[in-house]
Amino acid sequence: MSATHLPTAAPPRTVLLAAPRGFCAGVDRAIKIVELALEANGPPVHVRHAIVHNTHVVADLEAKGAVFVEDESEVPEGALVVFSAHGVPPSVRERSAERGLQMLDATCPLVTKVHYEAREYAERGYDIVLIGHAGHQEVIGTVGHAPDAIHLVETPEDVAALELDDPDRVAYISQTTLSVDDANRVISALRERFPNARGPRGDDICYATQNRQDAVRVLAERADLVLVVGSDTSSNSKRMVEVALDHGAPVARLIDNEAALDPAWLDGVDTVGLTSGASAPEVLVDEVISALMAQPRGASVQTLDVVDEQMHFALPASLRRLQLAGAQ
Repeated sequence: MSATHLPTAAPPRTVLLAAPRGFCAGVDRAIKIVELALEANGPPVHVRHAIVHNTHVVADLEAKGAVFVEDESEVPEGALVVFSAHGVPPSVRERSAERGLQMLDATCPLVTKVHYEAREYAERGYDIVLIGHAGHQEVIGTVGHAPDAIHLVETPEDVAALELDDPDRVAYISQTTLSVDDANRVISALRERFPNARGPRGDDICYATQNRQDAVRVLAERADLVLVVGSDTSSNSKRMVEVALDHGAPVARLIDNEAALDPAWLDGVDTVGLTSGASAPEVLVDEVISALMAQPRGASVQTLDVVDEQMHFALPASLRRLQLAGAQ
């Protein structure tokens, strides 16, 4: 075969790397709280529920001395307990106080905002419609702040089935990590059925969830395959996969790390869209990029800047007191 007829090698795949991606301010704050508590208090530090929904973050903190429990009764009396970023119902704080536990609250401030809204609406005699996923830790915590007033819905069909005492005294709030598109469909159904329904001051769905979903929409338009790095327990990561599919991605997959990447997925794929959920550490994204580069075609990375995200949350004052006590 003459040189002019030799088959040409396929060019490297393009990896479109979304920005923003990965840790949000609430996740970053929660992880720092546990790390600084370990530094000030020494191990073990007990954390009620996974501090954030990522298996690698949890494993890393466990290696440093964190002990994760699902109930405050598992924490030794008088010991330190950290509440996860998802928030807890007031009953958890009450039982912790009865056991003499030192409490550090790593609840995301945006989740705390929803708790305030729930209590305020309940005090004013409203029926509260909470848009969220049953069984999610954030939803459990929010319901606990107004258990007699909250009605949980997930779909427009759930809205149609609601039976409320006064259609003119209805308010709605939402889980912070929902699909923006899904939440808007439920809100539209609510407003159609209850035209006077009151909503939150500012969106309940957090800025990071919205920004990452906006970036995924752009990836979906340009990529043959969208990969979202995140754990299966992560609500916001799973919603990103759904958003990618809803907005035209031929294929979208949630992967926990590079080991979950199946080379067969790359057959016929020229452009890979890559992003990560708000609780996924950047090192996992780097490892996926390395795995893509190691494929026979190789890969070239292009950053896709969609939103310039600048957000930071202050650490709780109780952590400062713990650090001072530890220094003495």
